[in-house]
Amino acid sequence: MIRQLWTLSVHTRAFLRRYMPTNVLLDAIRTRRGLKWGVPAMLLAVPYLLGASTFTTLIADGGPGWLNLLVLFCLWNSMKFIIMGPVSLILLARTRVREAVAARAERRASTELVEQAV
Repeated sequence: MIRQLWTLSVHTRAFLRRYMPTNVLLDAIRTRRGLKWGVPAMLLAVPYLLGASTFTTLIADGGPGWLNLLVLFCLWNSMKFIIMGPVSLILLARTRVREAVAARAERRASTELVEQAV
């Protein structure tokens, strides 16, 4: 029973990771070319927060209870985008440091080869 639940959760996660638009966008931001778009992507949290506010108002005015799921959905997606901004900056800084270290090591190796040839 636990094995079946585990397998179901793994397949559900894989499906959501692959096909849900916010997850696809966040995966694109985590690439080397996409890291610069992390901070502007934080602005996508605004429509989700607006949607959560609208759904909360509808619920307070007597709307159906299933709108609470949409509120949670909007809040979850807004948190993902808000957190991705600072995370992308950290990942970008780490990547640039690694690239600088690799370039420095390459220059050092090439100058050593030139000195040995002379």
